[in-house]
Amino acid sequence: RNIDGKAWTKVNPNCGSTSFVVPDLINGQEYFFRVRAENRFGVGPPAETIQRTTARDPIHPPDPPIKLRIGLVTKNTVSLTWKPPKNDGGAPVTHYNVECLRWDRTGEVKESWKQCNRRDVEETKFTVEDLVEGGEYEFRVKAVNIAGPSRPSATVGPLVVKDQTCPPSIELKEFMEVEEGTDVKIVAKIKGVPFPTLTWLKAPPKKPDDKSPVVYDQHVNKIVDENTCTLLIQQSRRNDTGLYTITAENNLGTASKEMRLNVLGRPGPPVGPIKFESILADKMTISWLPPLDDGGSKITNYVIEKKEANRKTWVTVTNEPKECIFTVPKLMEGHEYVFRIMAQNKYGIGEPLDSEPETARNLFTVPGPPDKPTVSSITRDSMTVNWEEPEHDGGSPITGYWLERKETTGKRWTRVNRDPIKPMTLGVSYKVTGLIEGSEYQFRVSAINAAGVGPPSMPSDPALARDPIAPPGPPIPKVTDWTKSSVDLEWTPPVKDGGSRVTGYIVEFKEEGKEEWERVKDREIRGTKFVVTGLKEGCFYKFRVRAVNAAGIGEPGEVTDIIEMKDRIVAPDINLDASVRDRIVVHAGGVIRIIAYVSGKPPPTVTWSRDEQVLPEEAKIEETAISSSLVIKNCKRSHQGLYTLLAKNDGGERKKTIIVDVLDVPGPVGMPLLTENLTNDSCKLSWFTPEDDGGSPITNYIIEKRESDHRAWTPVTYTVTRQNATVQGLIQGKAYFFRIAAENIIGMGPFTETTKEILIRDPITVPDRPEDLEVKAVTKNSVTLTWNPPKYNGGSDITMYVLESRLIGKDKFHKVTKEKMLD
Repeated sequence: RNIDGKAWTKVNPNCGSTSFVVPDLINGQEYFFRVRAENRFGVGPPAETIQRTTARDPIHPPDPPIKLRIGLVTKNTVSLTWKPPKNDGGAPVTHYNVECLRWDRTGEVKESWKQCNRRDVEETKFTVEDLVEGGEYEFRVKAVNIAGPSRPSATVGPLVVKDQTCPPSIELKEFMEVEEGTDVKIVAKIKGVPFPTLTWLKAPPKKPDDKSPVVYDQHVNKIVDENTCTLLIQQSRRNDTGLYTITAENNLGTASKEMRLNVLGRPGPPVGPIKFESILADKMTISWLPPLDDGGSKITNYVIEKKEANRKTWVTVTNEPKECIFTVPKLMEGHEYVFRIMAQNKYGIGEPLDSEPETARNLFTVPGPPDKPTVSSITRDSMTVNWEEPEHDGGSPITGYWLERKETTGKRWTRVNRDPIKPMTLGVSYKVTGLIEGSEYQFRVSAINAAGVGPPSMPSDPALARDPIAPPGPPIPKVTDWTKSSVDLEWTPPVKDGGSRVTGYIVEFKEEGKEEWERVKDREIRGTKFVVTGLKEGCFYKFRVRAVNAAGIGEPGEVTDIIEMKDRIVAPDINLDASVRDRIVVHAGGVIRIIAYVSGKPPPTVTWSRDEQVLPEEAKIEETAISSSLVIKNCKRSHQGLYTLLAKNDGGERKKTIIVDVLDVPGPVGMPLLTENLTNDSCKLSWFTPEDDGGSPITNYIIEKRESDHRAWTPVTYTVTRQNATVQGLIQGKAYFFRIAAENIIGMGPFTETTKEILIRDPITVPDRPEDLEVKAVTKNSVTLTWNPPKYNGGSDITMYVLESRLIGKDKFHKVTKEKMLD
């Protein structure tokens, strides 16, 4: 337990021996300990320590001091110096004891070591006094701590005590560096007997030979003790920097030592004047020279401040510049500003340098537009845009460019680069990526200088985003016609266009026997046909065609045959216009127009006919150099038929037949037109189809009626597609006329009327047979008969009865009565 506590703490779980090292104690804490023995019956009573024990490392006497040296010796004193022991024995050395031994070479006096110091020596130096002049001595030193004195150090001597003479010597640092404002002590160790006269001199850092005596005052003072001379500079300043020399002189000689003192502090002001390198409406670029005095430390940065000329408050602009030039931004146009600059090192900010007042304004303008850019190195997703810098830079160097693009189908220009493109000495080029394959682009460029962005250039020629292209392959030409002085050429485009659309063709010819090919035109031919004229009759020629695309002129394709210049005989050929073909259908009243393209050499004669007979009087023939047309205006059904075109020349003849159908309304229905009374409110009509259906099937028959005493016709409302119809809704006892017209898709034909009226009434038939015929009386020459009327009189009153008889065995009945019999 510690001495302040009352509770005992068990230290070990078990211990079989009679000694134990107690761990985990607190250094410097005082403890009591107790021990109890234990056997199988239990733990015995404790035995306690009586004295308190401090936990600390073991303490021993220190090692002896080292490097004992003899210093100044006079006739009755000796100065000693030494170094502390390497090991202090675990406790600090509290003091030293210095001992001396006087030698007695006569042997009369017993030699013994005696302590020289009357009080404890706490420093590592001591001057032994009261020595006998001429005596011979040895010296040693012991170190003492709380454990006791050490063994004595190695001895120095023997030494004869007497006055020594020696020339001056000086120990002084060669260099010292201090911070401005601190006290400086330049300490020089002096030796020399007799003690020398001391003088301090100072020279500027860059003029070491320009030495002058140090002037002593409240700022600089000289302190001299028994073996040192100190030059004390209080509150050091930058101008205290210099080369300091101390000179020691006695009758045996002179010694001197130099020391360079560098007082580090804030830098001086920059060297002016402040120059305005560029002046704009919103910024100015200023420059200056570094300070002559950097404060003895590297300039780390410059602090720039500004204020408006009519104000007193300074505003910090920046503290980041490391070079002697800076552009001050965010100025207001027309305002007058004053700037000041201060250098800064690690010791602080120096004195300022002020500028002259200057007004924020533009001294130059924006640059002009660059020339029209060009496009190269085209791929499917990138292009390289090239341009030259503008002729006029606006009075300020070009600092960059903005590049814009747009699709030719759009109107909006989009900026390509995030940061301005840096100018180059031999033209500027920039690779634009992220393009869409197959899209066509234009580019324009704007130059930038200190005044801003200039107007854009003219847009570049449109460029299609696609992979690199090559000249196209050869076309396939052929001669389609010729005369004695001209040749008609046609060709099919090349199979391979080289990755670029063919923009035109070059046609060339060569007369047989000549080497050079001649172009037929200076410019490219756009189509795939061309007539070469101006050739010589009777000469033989070769022809070839070359395709052109954006990559250049391709390989030639040659006509395989050599063409002789003479008139050509070609049999006639007839091609009908696409609107005609082999059959045409025209509505009556329309126009029959048959256009035929006739070719042949020499030009053929053309003859038209209808059904192998002459044309109708209404037919007109119109002819051109390449066609013959037959025209019939306001045509009729009678104009239909088989029209034939015959073309003849020296090469043969060619015939073309065209079927012409003229559609019209149907003709009148066929006669006779019959009526039949059916009931007291209906009748039946029947007729024949028209002889002429108008060239189109009959789709309907239109029936109209009128009463015999009326003039107005009334339509019958239902549709009829056959050649008979039953008309209902008639009035009994009325007499009616009827008329019928046929109808097709063209329209309705003429009406055909009934020739006589029909009376509407019930229909009349013969009556049924009489009923219940009986013989009532018989004589030799007469028979009396009776009967009843028939059950149905046939729709009309019985007007008479007819009586007939026959002989048995005969087949034929004979009328018996001659007069009208009503009974």
